[in-house]
Amino acid sequence: MPTSESGTTPPNSDQPKGGVREVKSAARTVEILEFLAARQNRPVRLRELSEALGVPRSSLHALLRTLAQHGWVRSDATGTLHGIGIRALLAGTSYLDTDPYLPLVTPMLDGLREQLDETFHFGRVDGKDVVYLATRESSQYLRPYSRVGRRLPAYSTSLGKAILAGLPADERDSHLPPTLEPLTPHTLTERAALDADLEATRQRGYAVDNEENTVGLRCFAVALQYDDEPATDAISASIPLARLSPERDAEIVAALRQAGDRITRLAGPVRNSLTWG
Repeated sequence: MPTSESGTTPPNSDQPKGGVREVKSAARTVEILEFLAARQNRPVRLRELSEALGVPRSSLHALLRTLAQHGWVRSDATGTLHGIGIRALLAGTSYLDTDPYLPLVTPMLDGLREQLDETFHFGRVDGKDVVYLATRESSQYLRPYSRVGRRLPAYSTSLGKAILAGLPADERDSHLPPTLEPLTPHTLTERAALDADLEATRQRGYAVDNEENTVGLRCFAVALQYDDEPATDAISASIPLARLSPERDAEIVAALRQAGDRITRLAGPVRNSLTWG
């Protein structure tokens, strides 16, 4: 950290991270938006937000007012309840609109749903989570909300495990939290058990989530290998246990593998035309 001529740290200096100085107000703004987005449709009071982020209420109040003025945060008439604003939706939609692989994947998801009438997902690893970029719901079970944009721990989902299984050990560590918290009684919370499961995933070529993220659901996933780099994307199927059998399991996995292989072939020209990764 830089110091003044007297040898003391100047006030309001930001800790450099990786050679780049972090701007505190910008970092707090991102933390606010991510916290509000994770709450979905549950508004938060200033005091609760302050306690959750460890930021003084006076600092948060000014940031929230600025974000609300620009549409990134919405507040109630009294100014005491806050939630994510419409600008966040517009930014997220722009990301989806410009993603080069989404137009290749979504027709495959449509075909899988038509063929098998189950729920299929397209996800991408982001830090320690998987973010859902597209979902096609089974006609047999419709959720009251969209999964697009939702984040879930990579270690507890078939999407995440399909991606983690292809990473070198040192890269895998950066996508796992220090403690593997249980989302259900079936979540793998011991690192040795997770590593063994990821090795099994690597060997068989697909991942399985046995009620590790949602009780009553088994999920299968295959990674999408666009190039020689480790995969960052995957497609998956989520099926209630009551509709599964060994024969159905095999049918689902075969369909996912076929779709994954086709996406990989189609993605070659797209990847070669990209100006950035």
